[in-house]
Amino acid sequence: MLNDKYADMGYMKNTVRGFIDSGYALASIDYRYSTEAVFPAQIQDCNQALEYLYQHAQEYNIDNSRIALIGFSAGGHLASLLGLSNNNSVTQFYPAAAKPHFTIKCVLDFYGPSDFVILAGSPDTSINNERNPVSILLGAMPLKRPDLAKRASPVTYIDKNDPPFFIVQGEKDESVPNTQSIILSSWLTLAGVKNELTIVPNAPHYGEMFDAQEIRQKLFGFLAVHLK
Repeated sequence: MLNDKYADMGYMKNTVRGFIDSGYALASIDYRYSTEAVFPAQIQDCNQALEYLYQHAQEYNIDNSRIALIGFSAGGHLASLLGLSNNNSVTQFYPAAAKPHFTIKCVLDFYGPSDFVILAGSPDTSINNERNPVSILLGAMPLKRPDLAKRASPVTYIDKNDPPFFIVQGEKDESVPNTQSIILSSWLTLAGVKNELTIVPNAPHYGEMFDAQEIRQKLFGFLAVHLK
């Protein structure tokens, strides 16, 4: 999907400062836009970048046994997908079909889509045209290629061995219906995977409302438990 990978960091200043002040190492990884390459190129890039950090952990003075993912919107989708598929053998998600060595301890998902099939059928969205970001990502409209939509959907890979999730979305998200976060949380709960869901009252798709103290307290409490 089309996305400015650094835009969300601009209004999450207090959260970013909290990571640093708490001693967490941060790495912002890059991936190809959907206009450059269709899915699964993006998740391949994420796996490759994270494997690089894992293999060079000593060089960067990071603990590669305690990896958490955070993503916003398209990044939230990829963080969820990476976290949920990590304990599966989805060879098309790996560069050169080589399974990575890292494991994910937990995932922080901010308003990322979780089920493109449901999203395609939602009356609140209009993604079933060839120029919509989801169609560009998949290389086809979701309702014409539900197989591709399912393969790219994080919920497809949920099982009991998945890492805990911290999920945040706006009540009035105009781009990704908050039902996407609700259904992700529900599937995780049914699978016995620990998760916390926060729907921010009156919040849109992004903005400073997600950098609120209440959310930060929940987030860092979550990390304290699951990254110990």
